[in-house]
Amino acid sequence: MAKKSKSSKSTAPKKKASLKLSKQNKIILGSLIMLFSVALFFAFISFFFTWQDDQSLLSEFSNRNQEAKNLLNKFGASISHLFVYKGFGIAALIFTFLFFISGLRLFLSLTKTGLLRKWIWGLVFVIWISLSLGFFAEKRPLLGGLVGYEMNDFMQDYVGKLGVVLLLIFGLVIILVRLFKLTPDHISEYYKNKKSAISKEFNEKDAVETYSEEEVEALIQKEEKQKVVDTYTHKKDIPVMETKTDTKTIIDKDFEVTIPVEEDVVEEELPMEVEKIVEEGEETDNLASKLVEDYGEFDPTLELGNYKFPTIDLLDQHGVTGGITINQEELEENKNKIVETLKNYKIGIAQIKATIGPTVTLYEIVPEAGVRISKIKNLEDDIALSLAALGIRIIAPIPGKGTIGIEVPNKNATIVSMRSVITSSKFQKAEMQLPIAFGKTISNETFVVDLAKMPHLLMAGATGQGKSVGLNAVLTSLLYKKHPAEVKFVLIDPKKVELTLFNKIERHYLAKLPDSEDAIITDNTKVIHTLNSLCIEMDNRYELLKMALVRNIKEYNVKFKARKLNPNDGHMFLPYIVLVIDEFADLIMTAGKEVETPIARLAQLARAIGIHLIIATQRPSVNVITGIIKANFPARIAFRVTSKIDSRTILDAQGADQLIGRGDMLYTQGNDVTRIQCAFVDTPEVAKIVEFIGSQRAYPDAHLLPEYVGEDSGTSLDNNITDRDALFREAAEVIVIAQQGSASLIQRKLKLGYNRAGRIIDQLEAAGIVGPFEGSKARQVYVTDMAALEVIFNNEKK
Repeated sequence: MAKKSKSSKSTAPKKKASLKLSKQNKIILGSLIMLFSVALFFAFISFFFTWQDDQSLLSEFSNRNQEAKNLLNKFGASISHLFVYKGFGIAALIFTFLFFISGLRLFLSLTKTGLLRKWIWGLVFVIWISLSLGFFAEKRPLLGGLVGYEMNDFMQDYVGKLGVVLLLIFGLVIILVRLFKLTPDHISEYYKNKKSAISKEFNEKDAVETYSEEEVEALIQKEEKQKVVDTYTHKKDIPVMETKTDTKTIIDKDFEVTIPVEEDVVEEELPMEVEKIVEEGEETDNLASKLVEDYGEFDPTLELGNYKFPTIDLLDQHGVTGGITINQEELEENKNKIVETLKNYKIGIAQIKATIGPTVTLYEIVPEAGVRISKIKNLEDDIALSLAALGIRIIAPIPGKGTIGIEVPNKNATIVSMRSVITSSKFQKAEMQLPIAFGKTISNETFVVDLAKMPHLLMAGATGQGKSVGLNAVLTSLLYKKHPAEVKFVLIDPKKVELTLFNKIERHYLAKLPDSEDAIITDNTKVIHTLNSLCIEMDNRYELLKMALVRNIKEYNVKFKARKLNPNDGHMFLPYIVLVIDEFADLIMTAGKEVETPIARLAQLARAIGIHLIIATQRPSVNVITGIIKANFPARIAFRVTSKIDSRTILDAQGADQLIGRGDMLYTQGNDVTRIQCAFVDTPEVAKIVEFIGSQRAYPDAHLLPEYVGEDSGTSLDNNITDRDALFREAAEVIVIAQQGSASLIQRKLKLGYNRAGRIIDQLEAAGIVGPFEGSKARQVYVTDMAALEVIFNNEKK
């Protein structure tokens, strides 16, 4: 028995020692708890911003391929969901403070007295804050958490809302009295002390001595005498010299204001060169102001002073005149189908709203908490199937809004007429350099943009989807807004039929080459010359801007109108030039690099001097529009295309493949994509507008572009028979027989290298057998048969 008692005594202290933590263990455990509290804090804060995105990952915690957006990934999302969503809401942040205090006490090996009290009051605060937020922020359950929401719901069932408020007030009283020791006596004593302090301050102000004006002046004189000589007890009297101060002092009874005196300005003589420049600048400004006073500002429209803009009557009112007709049954039916389809995939909707447009209705939905946006985006085809509609487009999310948009075409589309767009106040009051009214948005607002700000526009879409109508809408907008002196058009039409109507306004609005008969350019050779001529015009304009010391055409024209630029120095009013190219792909196929180079130069440099490009093509692929050109066309319009790849090629985004055609288009200027119904302007309307303008007094000729001399290959070669290649005659016979003038044909038939075949082609051109170079097309063969070729050779021998 004695042995047993001895052994029991010896083992007892060991057991006690195992429960006690050493200092090292306290530091380790304390640091762990503190770091855990910091992790909780960042996880909770992050949860308030990412909880919707991470909701679906809670059930896939073990899946390593899934990644949460919480700062602590899936661990942070799960623990925050437990504490915040299913727990106490924003009040859960108090737990991070309690954990940190507990860890700090362990880390510093402090006594545990008072720690339990902090935890108890912390839990009281958590419950009270959760209940309060659950009651007052009922529509935002995340603030109070599930505990606050459910407890409020439970209490309201028994005591009602008033009872809950009274219970919350009672809880606040308990906290204030027990924790902060706040009693009515303390409050009344605080107010008494505050009141006595304020009254004491007022009494002291009233007790301030008052002096008469004579006494004040005597005191001031006494102070000034004391300022002259300072007396020191431990030194000799040191006289202080009076110095001239740069301040004026105004002395009042109890307020002194010091006013600095302005320094004397010394007018130094300028150097002769600077003085001369200043005088010349002043003379120019004086002369300009005198001219403006005598004659007024220069008016570029004065030459056609009686010009009248086209009237609204020339445009027809297509469709319904009373605006958009609302079909309530269709709206309700579509709404129910969207809700039902999403419900089938377990996607709840908190709110849905419809915005009716001319051809498309936008349904804005707010999904319930925890629904992933990508899940709705992937149901695009399923929603289109349930609605039995073409052109369903989902915008997830809508930029600038916290909603998801589903665009559904209307069964009965409304035609947007050009007349309704032109007469809108937004277009009429637009203070833009080159305003263009494209049509109407989904919210039925007129969409007006400034071509000068774009600065170039790329239009693309499949055949028959509205590109040509879009070009007509652009040109019509400018005709209704700008005077012939302010804007000129360079129209390139490889189709030869789309833009021919505008021939009637040649002497008003069009620009052309000096030796050109038609202002509408259809021939590829003239296209190349025109584009190079525009490059020369661009360089000339930049020289004028450099001489005028301005940065862009707007500043230049303002300066010219103010008569600050001398026309004798080459200065003139510069109109905007809009280059319109229809079917750009055809030009690239036929002319290639010769078109691409000047287009690239204009796209990069022509913005500042008022030359703007509008290019229309079916599909702007890399071989049609190069990366350099495309980078300078931030403004793009996409009509309906057949595939998603074409949509990405045009817009760098999807959506154009889901349009419904007939003028339905997407517009982007490098940021958001806007869906617009293009305004419809029919050919007879355009004919009436150009007829109206063409019947008025015009300029003597179209606006002439600088002359461009083409560098035709082969024209510089002398037709010297002795310098001809040995195989010249055989090559000529091959060309005449095949009726195809190309170097590759000579290479194949005569087994020559490319350089030698190229030299023979140049010699054939100099001899008049083949025509000049025409880009990627074969040269024209002037000699029709072998008999005519023999005649040429016989004449050369003579």
